[in-house]
Amino acid sequence: MTNALTRLLDIAPAPGEPRDKDWGEVERILAVGLPDDYKELIRIYGGSNWDDYLYVLEPNCPNKHYDLLTWAKYQADHLEDLWKFEKKPAELEAEGATVIPWATTDNGECLYWLVLPGLELNEWTVMVNEARGDRWEHYSVSCTRFLASVLDGEFRSNILSSLFPLPTHQFRRLAAV
Repeated sequence: MTNALTRLLDIAPAPGEPRDKDWGEVERILAVGLPDDYKELIRIYGGSNWDDYLYVLEPNCPNKHYDLLTWAKYQADHLEDLWKFEKKPAELEAEGATVIPWATTDNGECLYWLVLPGLELNEWTVMVNEARGDRWEHYSVSCTRFLASVLDGEFRSNILSSLFPLPTHQFRRLAAV
């Protein structure tokens, strides 16, 4: 278990039964592997809501609105259209660079993995995109480290809501609606 997951367990204890996934099938559908820390995050917490604001996407999430596979397809199509009108962030200018969503917010911000050619999947970092604008932030950490760091105040985003995180953390595992 990573230090970031240990920090998350201090913030919100594991919610119960682990969620096991057929990661081989998920990665086949996405045509890319996924970071080990994310797989462990999903195993422990599943698709989840943090501080009534940030939603971690889960493959085949019981709440279909937060399904990683659906979001990945939608965001890939959406961003290709977006680049026709907005400038790509510098991190995405490299040939073969792309992003894959792993979380979203109530306001519509999207959190992505930055995938760069030649970079191992466990070295992917985090990009945050504002909901209705062209601002992006880059954090040179894993998704679980980012989540733990914004929740415990180590990181402060200029894009995410100023009301996040809450002074007293709230966590809920996503369920069917």
